Amino acid sequence: MLFVLPAALYLVCFQLVPVLYGFALSFTRYSPLSRTGPQPVGLGNYARLLDSPEFGQALLVTGKYVLIVLPITVVIALGLAMLAKRPFRGVGLFRSALYVPHIVSLTAVSMVWLWIYSQNGLVNQVLGLFGLQDQSWLLEEGPALNAAAAMRIWKALGANMVLLLAGLQSIPTVLYEAARVDGAARWNVFRHVTLPGLRPMLTYVVAMDIVFLAQGFAEIYVLTRGGPLGSTTTVNYLIYTEAFQYNRFGSASAMAFVLFAFIVGFSFLAIRGVGGRRS
Repeated sequence: MLFVLPAALYLVCFQLVPVLYGFALSFTRYSPLSRTGPQPVGLGNYARLLDSPEFGQALLVTGKYVLIVLPITVVIALGLAMLAKRPFRGVGLFRSALYVPHIVSLTAVSMVWLWIYSQNGLVNQVLGLFGLQDQSWLLEEGPALNAAAAMRIWKALGANMVLLLAGLQSIPTVLYEAARVDGAARWNVFRHVTLPGLRPMLTYVVAMDIVFLAQGFAEIYVLTRGGPLGSTTTVNYLIYTEAFQYNRFGSASAMAFVLFAFIVGFSFLAIRGVGGRRS
């Protein structure tokens, strides 16, 4: 218990207490510029969120963002993990190169991609080589969210690949040998051996991706600032503006706990879908 105590105190002081304080704050009207302190409003903040088209739009954008990034990232990362599992010359360098984007700050990566998407950036330069017209990737409602999603896919591939590779390496080779002896085709081996053996790690990857993607903020702040016309305003970015631009901490806290419920529900559905029935 003495060895555990320092870590337990850290979690209580810097994790649990702020969460409980934020939950209490969500039932108040509070601005740090006010000298009166938090004023109780009951469920008023949550009731206003139900009638807020801005918050509803942010929830929709957050859901779209997760649904765009999640399946593409997991599928590509699984393919890369299966490729990285094969022994070939330079496989260590291949794995390291894929993992490098994960260890770089998301803000720094977003700054690089801000240039890539700029009018004279890399993407438009490549389009120019094929005689195609330049695009305003971050200034139009349609492409802006897709552009942010593409950057996040690239950023998340390395971590997902490493986790899925670990899952692939944990599958007993005797199962593959038995499948080959039985004359199973590659697709049947993947479907009946690889996927069931990979399911626990795949479930973990999907759940963690949902948690991180639904809290997307840094890439939105750097690339689009929630624009154009709110088309990339995620809930986390809206929480930031509500708290630190408009100084409405009570309302921002209520948004945070609604986002928490959204993440829990989204994760539950995804885990049930990926986990499937155990045989």
